[in-house]
Amino acid sequence: MMKIDFYKKLKSGTDIRGVAYSENPAEIELTDEAVFDLTSGFCLWLIENGVSENSKISVGHDSRITAERIKKAVVSSISSFGFTVVDCGYASTPAMFMTTVDLNCVASVQITASHHPFDRNGLKFFTKNGGLNGCDIDRLIVLASDYVSPDKTGEIVGTDYMSQYAGRLRKMICEGVKAENYNKPLKNYKIVVDAGNGVGGFYATEVLAPLGADVSASQFLEPDGMFPNHIPNPENKVAMKSISDATIKAKADLGIIFDTDVDRAACVDENGNEINRNRLVALASLIALENNEGATIVTDSVTSTGLTEFINGNLGGVHYRFKRGYRNVINEQIRLNEDGVNCPLAIETSGHAAFRENYYLDDGAYLITKIIIKLAQMGKENKKLESLISNLKDPVEACELRPKILCEDFRAYGNKVIENLEKFASEQKGWKIADDNREGIRVFLNDDSGNGWFLLRLSVHDPLMPLNAESDSVGGVKKIISEAERFLKTCSQLDISMVEEFLNK
Repeated sequence: MMKIDFYKKLKSGTDIRGVAYSENPAEIELTDEAVFDLTSGFCLWLIENGVSENSKISVGHDSRITAERIKKAVVSSISSFGFTVVDCGYASTPAMFMTTVDLNCVASVQITASHHPFDRNGLKFFTKNGGLNGCDIDRLIVLASDYVSPDKTGEIVGTDYMSQYAGRLRKMICEGVKAENYNKPLKNYKIVVDAGNGVGGFYATEVLAPLGADVSASQFLEPDGMFPNHIPNPENKVAMKSISDATIKAKADLGIIFDTDVDRAACVDENGNEINRNRLVALASLIALENNEGATIVTDSVTSTGLTEFINGNLGGVHYRFKRGYRNVINEQIRLNEDGVNCPLAIETSGHAAFRENYYLDDGAYLITKIIIKLAQMGKENKKLESLISNLKDPVEACELRPKILCEDFRAYGNKVIENLEKFASEQKGWKIADDNREGIRVFLNDDSGNGWFLLRLSVHDPLMPLNAESDSVGGVKKIISEAERFLKTCSQLDISMVEEFLNK
């Protein structure tokens, strides 16, 4: 296989990801050579875009077991172009972007594979304008596949940037709460942090504890790339139960959980109830819309009807559903603002949340900091944080099924399925096509057909057509899926066996 073809397989949206550890060396995709080449492709891309050789590029990594090996190849590559390497060591992904703000780095590389298993790793690339887009990664791969190393030697300097980054968050909380004891605004709060053995432990020890919070019940703060306790992922049921149980046991005011590299987060209230997915979107939207009535909130396509009612009705905002994929929602947020639309927040149900005020950066620690401020503000009035979203209407039932596309050109086939569904839906009694379809087709069904909606879309990266359904009635989701199956049966290259299994339960 040619280098370029192999490196294309390592592209994952806007990142590079692959197998980095195996007892069988032949199975390792992120070899030292591949990492060196791909980082060199990034350096060449920077030079193409006008970056001078005397510039600084920062490098950081999460707790994965292959991080140090990969970092050596990354640092060696950057140095070979004459750039100065700023080695940040353990760092969160959002912090690595912030080095372009605070340390005057022209770019940064974060070594992480987010919530993926311990044997995976990857590379995320940033410039002062934010993360690279998919087309930038395509160009990087082309450059990485055929180049001559300049064989220079740039300086390598170490720094403890995470302490500076934590200080920025502490200052935010002090200024936002304005407590009587200004420097200890969290003195009377017990907060549990679950870092899942990723890099998020700093939030307990370097942000909350210095501000007076009791973080003694926090768990899994020590970095451990084998992730021995649970997957560090707010979308993982085991992880969410872990933080919920710990919060209840500690009788804490709030529980916080981060993913491995802290670009995502979620929380639980004092009763262990999740503030996640639609509930997290609702709370973040409330915060973003304060003194900003009528502004637009961009979310991914799978958010609930109740969320739309909450943002539009309770908060006086505009709910704008867009595509799945955190870069998609953030790029649409940026586009809307450039077009004159007031859009302070883009947030995906996975927990990626980007505030305009924070450089359009999806930063789990920044999101949680905003929530901590709100927690303390509510405490001054003897009110609970969760009361802010008490009017959010949750669906009675919801599910997601992921039928596979069987043909090779899955993207063309998936688009044809969506086209055919639009025609089919327009002819069905009791069906109504949503007027804000920006990804796939969302169809509302009347009471007789399930009292809710389904959304069929093409996966961002994989040969799948996720089918989401939501109902306001007991037994409604099964009716909705049954209705959708009438169309799905007409799709010869779609494996709907899981749909049939769901209906036969």
